[in-house]
Amino acid sequence: MSILLWIVGFSFAGGALSMLCAALFAFNARLQRYLGAMVSYAIGAMLGAVFLDILPEAIRLTHNVTWLSGTVLSGILLFFILEKLVLWRHCHHEHCEAHELLATEHGHDHGRSGLMITVGDTFHNFVDGIIIAAAFLTDMHLGIVTSLAIIAHEIPQEVGDFAILLHSGYPKKRALQLNMISSFASIAGGVLGYFVLQTMQSWVPSLLALAAASLIYVAVADLIPGLHKRAQLRDTAQQVGLIVLGVATVGLLCLLLAEP
Repeated sequence: MSILLWIVGFSFAGGALSMLCAALFAFNARLQRYLGAMVSYAIGAMLGAVFLDILPEAIRLTHNVTWLSGTVLSGILLFFILEKLVLWRHCHHEHCEAHELLATEHGHDHGRSGLMITVGDTFHNFVDGIIIAAAFLTDMHLGIVTSLAIIAHEIPQEVGDFAILLHSGYPKKRALQLNMISSFASIAGGVLGYFVLQTMQSWVPSLLALAAASLIYVAVADLIPGLHKRAQLRDTAQQVGLIVLGVATVGLLCLLLAEP
């Protein structure tokens, strides 16, 4: 199978899976109790992908590690600024605003927040597609690990986004359509990245560094703070266990997919 098909396949799978899970969680309140466990596992998967695969590969490809480190640092600052501007609006934890709004039977905002989340998330998914393409053009196993890490954080994000659309007054069918359009923007990003980056290979290490910055920022700034809302020892032990499981999953994938 060609690299382009791998890119399109994983981009499509990520969009379809996150959209399906968003609908299931939004329509079935009983499933929302498992969202916290999913978030903990996603944190481990993302951090594992960054430090066990993406950054080591980026360092191997670059001739200037200092520049690469600066790119990661700049990327984290960039994502902070974008989130401050409400271009990227993540909601991953159990007691975030979106889930509280979902449980409220009144108080719509006439579509304002829904429109903002759709525009911002479409751009986010488009960039994810470019990152997937950069990873696959670098190495097949890096592409698979990076794609799985991106999918891991897309699922809880899409759940929160779907809830915001419902709160904004969109009917469930329309919210699902907008969620679908946003999710599959990654396919367009992946295809564009495939054709552009083949002639611009020097950009690949920087894009991998930005991918690492994105995953670090989402895990540390957006996801981990939500876990602190459950401070009981039992909850903490469960969270740590699931984070370790996420890291171990990525580590095992790296071992299985590594070239002999």
